[in-house]
Parts: sequence; C-alpha cells; structure tokens
Amino acid sequence: MPINIPDDLPAFSALERENIFVMKETRAVSQDIRPLKIAILNLMPTKVETEIQLMRLLSNTPLQIDITLLVPATHESKNTSHEHLERFYRTFGEIKDENLDGLIITGAPLEDIEYEEVDYWDELCEIMDWSREHVTTTVYICWAALAGLYHHYGVPKQALPKKKAGIFEYTNLMPDEPLMRGIDDKFRMPQSRYATVLTDDILAHPKLHIIATDIGRDPGIVISDNLEIFITGHMEYDTETLANEYSRDVAKGIEPAFPVNYYPGDDPSFDPILTWRSYSTLVFTNWLNYYVYQLTPYDLKSMR
Repeated sequence: MPINIPDDLPAFSALERENIFVMKETRAVSQDIRPLKIAILNLMPTKVETEIQLMRLLSNTPLQIDITLLVPATHESKNTSHEHLERFYRTFGEIKDENLDGLIITGAPLEDIEYEEVDYWDELCEIMDWSREHVTTTVYICWAALAGLYHHYGVPKQALPKKKAGIFEYTNLMPDEPLMRGIDDKFRMPQSRYATVLTDDILAHPKLHIIATDIGRDPGIVISDNLEIFITGHMEYDTETLANEYSRDVAKGIEPAFPVNYYPGDDPSFDPILTWRSYSTLVFTNWLNYYVYQLTPYDLKSMR
C-alpha cells in the first residue's frame, strides 16, 4: 500500500528500509485517484517513534492513504524538536474546516492526572466533538481510549492497583465483527497504563460493545455505534518499546511494574520477543477496509 508522506519525514526512510511501500508526495499528486485522508493526532512524547509505528500498521492494504500529522496547539512538546513539528505537523485550527475519512488519536502518559487538569483537554474535547461530524471513523488508543469513553459516554476512569505492563492475552468476543475478522479466538496486545475502565460501566451503555477482554474482564477493544474504536492497549508498539520504557523508569529510580509475558521466561537479560504484530496489523487493516473505505463517502464534502 502506498502511504503518501513528505519525502523527508524520518518515517519515510525507516519504512522504506522495511520494504514498506511509501510514496513520495511528488509522485502521489500525479495519480488520478482519490486517496483516503487519515489524520493522526499524536499525543505521545516519542512522536517520531509513534509516527513510524502507526504508519507501519496502516501499510497492509492496496488503498492509497494521505497522512496528516496533528499536534495540540495548546501544548508545548518537550521531547520533539520545534523544527520537526513545524515541518511535518499541523494544528486542529488548520484543518477544522476539512473532512477526513479516518482519525487516530494516540495515547499519552497521563493516566494519573484528572482529565480536566490536562493542559490541552478543552482542545481535545473540541476535536473529539468535531470528529463526530467531520470524520467517518475514529480510533482511540490507550489513554485516548479512556478519555474518549469518558467524554463521549461518561465512562469513568479507574486507577489500577499497579501499572498494567507487558503482553496480555485477550479473547475475541465477536469474531464476526468486521474489525475482528481473521483474528484468532485468543490474541496478544501490549499494555502500558495505570488506569482502566470497568466492563460493567461499558455494558451499561447501549451504544458501546466490548469485543475483546482479558481473563480479568479488563476491556481490550470497545466499539461504538458511532463508528468509534477504543483500544486500551498499544497495538502499535515495536519489539523494544516496552523494554525502553522499563529501562527508562528503572534509571529514574521509580521501581516500575515489570512487563510480564514479554521477555523469554520473564528474564530481562534476554531480548524481548515480538508476538503481537500480526494481530495488530490485521486490526488496523480491517479498520481501513471495513470502517473507512466501505463507509466513507467518495466526496468528503457530502459527509454528515
């Protein structure tokens, strides 16, 4: 699949080395087709890494996709250069008059902060409300999934006794749901969060449906009747991402939760093993094929 991204975006060379078909802007404009317009609201501090991870998951389809990277205007990023943000990112104010085929809102390390205390919360709420009228379907990841469930449906966030970190097994509750087509009865998902939402709170809302849960009834994927996908984990994570987070926190002396089911024999002296990429790729491919491509109007100006 050709992902249309700027020629000098760091993700371009990284994905090209993996033999993923990325198309330069100069070539894309010469093709007489309408590509899907997907925006990524990147709330992660590791923005370049997250760009590569998500674009990799969006690469397994013959559809052509134009990627727009978004960042909150009301938040100053401390981990990504100003030059990178100026060159490759837009703000909500620059695109709010446009329509999109799909939107992805990433996670953020904010589970221990009340939603209303997040400096860009008002802007995020405006974007989430805007998406209902200007976007065919939206994917919310990790913290964004908790925030979206709270903002749209009043589902409260619940602090966990300790951080949920590692690779967890989830049960596919709806194998006939288009998003889950081809997914095994059991599949794995990386988790890295301090909070969750309760299954009973979700089931109490008629427009929400849990389609994957773990042995402790912790929701993994929730869908809504409004074409919203809430993924509580990080299906986009690379092999080393959890290891890097764990090493970073150990270096800070904060005694982080050990990422379970990640290292062979739970022994960090070994290299971690990638066991979730195929499930993650299929979920995002299904989202593009069934939630975006088959439901979005050809003329985005005619969107609801």
